[in-house]
Amino acid sequence: MPKKRSGGGLSPTQQAAKFLGVSVLAGAVLAGIALPAVGALGLAAKGSVESFDALPANLKTPPLSQRTAILDSEGGTIATVYSRDRTVVALKDISPYMQKAIVAIEDSRFYEHGAVDLKGVLRALNKNARSGEVSEGASTLTQQYVKNVFVEEAGDDPTKVAQATQQTIGRKIRELKLAIQVEEELGKKKILENYLNITFFGQQAYGVEAAAQRYFSKSAKDLNIQESALLAGIVQSPSRYDPVNDEAEATKRRNVVLTRMAQVGDISQAEAEKAKEAPLGLKVSRPKNGCITAVKGAGFFCDYVRAVFLSDPVFGKTKEDRAKIWNQGGLTIRTTLDPQAQKSVQQSIKDHVYTSDDVATAATIVEPGTGKIVGMGQSRPYGIDVKQGETTLNLSVNNAMGGGAGYQPGSTFKPIVAAAAIEGGMPATKSYSSPYEMEYPSPVAACDGKQWLNDRDNPAKLENENETEVGPYDMEEATAKSVNTYYVQLISDIGICPVTQMADKMGVQRANGNKLEQTPSIALGVTEVSPLTMANAYATFASRGMYCTPIAIESISQRVGNKSKSLEVPKSTCSRAMSETTADTINTLLKGVVEDGTGREAGLDSRPSAGKTGTTDERYAAWFVGYTPDLAGAVWVGDPKHERKMVDITIGGVPHGKVFGGAVPGPIWGDMMSGALEGEPVSEFNLVDIPDSKEKDKGRGDGGRDDGGNGDEDNGGNGGNGGNGDDGVIGGLIDGGTDNGGNDGGFPGNLFQGQGNGGNGGRRG
Repeated sequence: MPKKRSGGGLSPTQQAAKFLGVSVLAGAVLAGIALPAVGALGLAAKGSVESFDALPANLKTPPLSQRTAILDSEGGTIATVYSRDRTVVALKDISPYMQKAIVAIEDSRFYEHGAVDLKGVLRALNKNARSGEVSEGASTLTQQYVKNVFVEEAGDDPTKVAQATQQTIGRKIRELKLAIQVEEELGKKKILENYLNITFFGQQAYGVEAAAQRYFSKSAKDLNIQESALLAGIVQSPSRYDPVNDEAEATKRRNVVLTRMAQVGDISQAEAEKAKEAPLGLKVSRPKNGCITAVKGAGFFCDYVRAVFLSDPVFGKTKEDRAKIWNQGGLTIRTTLDPQAQKSVQQSIKDHVYTSDDVATAATIVEPGTGKIVGMGQSRPYGIDVKQGETTLNLSVNNAMGGGAGYQPGSTFKPIVAAAAIEGGMPATKSYSSPYEMEYPSPVAACDGKQWLNDRDNPAKLENENETEVGPYDMEEATAKSVNTYYVQLISDIGICPVTQMADKMGVQRANGNKLEQTPSIALGVTEVSPLTMANAYATFASRGMYCTPIAIESISQRVGNKSKSLEVPKSTCSRAMSETTADTINTLLKGVVEDGTGREAGLDSRPSAGKTGTTDERYAAWFVGYTPDLAGAVWVGDPKHERKMVDITIGGVPHGKVFGGAVPGPIWGDMMSGALEGEPVSEFNLVDIPDSKEKDKGRGDGGRDDGGNGDEDNGGNGGNGGNGDDGVIGGLIDGGTDNGGNDGGFPGNLFQGQGNGGNGGRRG
């Protein structure tokens, strides 16, 4: 139906002037449309046509906020998130009954008047005057649409929402002028479509499509007469006419709408009466929003994707800019999460660690050479019900991305030390005396020409696991056995700076965002890191020395209205951290760990693998970090609160006197990697020949804890057995600092109890 202007074809400006003139002359008309006295005009008191013309006439319509779908790498849905649950649909995809119902009850003369309905204003004035109260409004559907645009633009800011809905003459006049513009530019059908997509229907449902799904679990195009009438009736007061919480009140309101539809001729009286007799027929779909809806245990990965979006400048210069886009929604985010790998991660975790256990586990898998995160999970379920053991703390990532303060990696850091040494020209056959017990060598060169000094009066000492662990050892055997004294002698020889520089090249940073400390004890894995950090660092070895920054997002498309556009996403940045020869040497060292060392329980029978075990001070945490040429993964097990030692403990229904990196994290790693790689071609490492510096017993044994320090994938050596004793790892800067050699504080006497290996042979540490 063609548009008509009220007032006998008057121009928009004349319409407005007449409206204002009638209102003022009538005296109470403004009160009759629920507005305060003229004194609150907010414009010049003259209210003239010239003043009206000075108002801006461009309605800036923000894109409607919609659902965001987070998908895995194959397009399967991981989760749906939204600030406002809305799916924008075209008018042709909205039931004709719904279109008629909303017009009948909200603005029955919608197709007959312009932006303002003067007849409606006078009718409302007359009715309100007779009743002595505001019983009827006079806003047209177009004016209501403009008001909803103001509310949408305000977002979730309560102050802006209040401003957008405040009952002042100034706002109503601005609303009127913009409504005139909208009528001129859009036409009736588009206004109706926009209105049905923007308005709030209660129960977190914005727009008619979300409302149809929420109340009836069907599409808006399939709504029948009584369903359409119910939804149309809700709009006036979503809380009062909420059919979920007050069926009787909602039924009465629905029947009012049906009566009105019959009065205006949209349906027959018989149809109206039949529809009134029908039950509400609700089939409610409860609101489901956020990463708590994630499938395949991917809630934490979903939350990581959100954190990436809100923190990466590629999505906006400021945090507010990024948050605005995220809250606007309408995004389809395809991630790097591989469904097969994710399923394997979750199944392995479920098989080995129970949600009710005193300790937890977190595991992450990345793809070498690309930085793609293909799997991420943990034993504690994602959620906010603490009593049910749920948490939103992502144990796999750094603090800034939703994680905690990190965990000491123990001997899984040692391969980084070995990589730094080899890259600097040291042969893998290098031997040190490696006594059972020794003082920290002093001084040790640090960065920027500084030195670390041991305390002369009370020098810090360290030990190996057992008194039988006495060198000399070369790098292969020392790595296999996690000999602490070997690695401290090694770092004192090459200096601390090459190690921290190598760690930086491999993306190893503290989980709290601080820099690595310049202290020799870094060789023993005392710096808190996250599983994602360690998995991605070891991926550097797997990719023969190329480090790639981790990424979680492959692509993003954004729907604005009925159109879609692609957004730029962060790309992995790859750089060479070490030579191929250095990486190949580390791969050779660490391959031995899973073949006949402490990592045997993690070894993959079907394909080559390499890795390193790690156990930290007093067994608060145990690790296995390993890789194949195709995937790298890290598994951490421990108490996130750092309170429960893993001694005399049952994990996953299996009792343990002492937990070793090989005995709990190792099998988790082995199972998850086997499943993740099932059906994939077998790839081989590029290995090097490392001559034995002496005859060694190859039957690496069961001795103590697996590892006292860190073992990095870089050159972590052939992981023998235990490195740390029960109290093994030194924590932090021991003495002197890097600035002036002053004492940084002593250590408790029990801090240096048994760190060494525990021998070769039996189960891995």
